[in-house]
Amino acid sequence: MRTFIAIELPQEIKKHIASIQEKLRPCDADVKWVEPDNIHLTLKFLGEIDENKVAAISETMEGLANQRSHFVVSITSLGAFPKIDSPRVIWLGIEKGAAETQGLAAGLEEKLKKLGISKEERPFSSHITIGRTRSARNIRKLAEALKTESQYLGAKGLLFETGRITLYKSTLTPKGPVYQALKEADLKTT
Repeated sequence: MRTFIAIELPQEIKKHIASIQEKLRPCDADVKWVEPDNIHLTLKFLGEIDENKVAAISETMEGLANQRSHFVVSITSLGAFPKIDSPRVIWLGIEKGAAETQGLAAGLEEKLKKLGISKEERPFSSHITIGRTRSARNIRKLAEALKTESQYLGAKGLLFETGRITLYKSTLTPKGPVYQALKEADLKTT
């Protein structure tokens, strides 16, 4: 089964993100937007795993979550990989909470390596993917809109408190991925 570990976003934040996506749609760029209900902050993509590893992964998540406290996340920027002028992956950047999400991701990498799960080659970046371009259609127009909207978002910012990490199963369908929470691990309260 295809799996990943992520931080779930509150519905109110997902609604704000959906409104950002709506402001970018008029560019008519060829973008596959992430469905608002599927938007999350990925800590570790596990890929295909055997079902018999779910219990060990859940235990690992619990152990790590018990060592980390709730924290606040602020979404303050809008950008793209590899760069904003040639967007392939459109993302929202994290400011407050970036160190905590990086710490969780690093902890998961180290602990899951012991279960035979490959370590990610690229350094972790605290971000929330909201869309992926499929072609170069209207890419310049999209890049300009990203810059404009990012300035607005930076002034406003979106805040939420996170208190858990979740192991998800991802089933790919013709209509897009369907996510199912398999296990939640609560972070400790201070």
